[in-house]
Amino acid sequence: MEKASMALRSVTKKYSKAIWGKFTGAIKDYNLIEKGDKIAVCISGGKDSMLLAVCMQQLQKHSKTPFEVRYLVMDPGYSAANRKKIADNAAALNIPIEIFDTDIFEVVDNVPKSPCYLCARMRRGWLYKLAQQAGCNKIALGHHFDDVTETVMMSILFGGEIKSMPPKLRSANYAGMELIRPLYLVREADIIAWTRYNDLNFIRCACRVTKDDETTHNSKRAEVKQLLNALRLQNPQVDDNIFKSIHNVRLDTLPRYIQNGVVHDFNDRYAEITEE
Repeated sequence: MEKASMALRSVTKKYSKAIWGKFTGAIKDYNLIEKGDKIAVCISGGKDSMLLAVCMQQLQKHSKTPFEVRYLVMDPGYSAANRKKIADNAAALNIPIEIFDTDIFEVVDNVPKSPCYLCARMRRGWLYKLAQQAGCNKIALGHHFDDVTETVMMSILFGGEIKSMPPKLRSANYAGMELIRPLYLVREADIIAWTRYNDLNFIRCACRVTKDDETTHNSKRAEVKQLLNALRLQNPQVDDNIFKSIHNVRLDTLPRYIQNGVVHDFNDRYAEITEE
């Protein structure tokens, strides 16, 4: 398959620094894949998860660490056109997907408040369940660098807390399961560039709320994207600085922080803190 070969080659050749190097770098830096892992790559049909699938295929061929991969597509109620597009793209990229049907869109369609939150929770639960049934111990999601920085800003501006999106996470409800994010260091702009270079056309968020057009969806994440675009005009390093900030947290300067559900108050630690 020429298209599949070209897409695979471009990841390690043309985009070796922007995508492949950062993909493998995140796996190494955060110890995301270990010997004997069986990983469910969760494919939504969008550009991020499709790129993740391509990268995982390439990694499995060349990695010295043996691991297994399953490519799972959890259908929450896609339209026939979107489901066909996912299947066609997977075939063109030679990705052996397994599609599972659910009624998530039907359920959240009747929820008046926060349907996106419920949809995300239900999707995550189904993915863990399907992956576990397939004998996997990890699920891999396509969240990237921009998702991380946007999440930090959203938590501060709209949640009143400093909260990030970690590169990996143990499941609280599915014993022995972990979530990993191998595209953690990859920029969205580079994913878009790879997509265009290979003349690929993936689905967007295909739920009934956004009606397959995430660019006009009036969400908090869209607002943060607009804010960051404006800030980049004044400071091109703003994304890097946000990302670096969650790797350089100075706990001594915080009046309060929470770790493992335990509140650590500044007054309790004050005797140990001195001026620098």
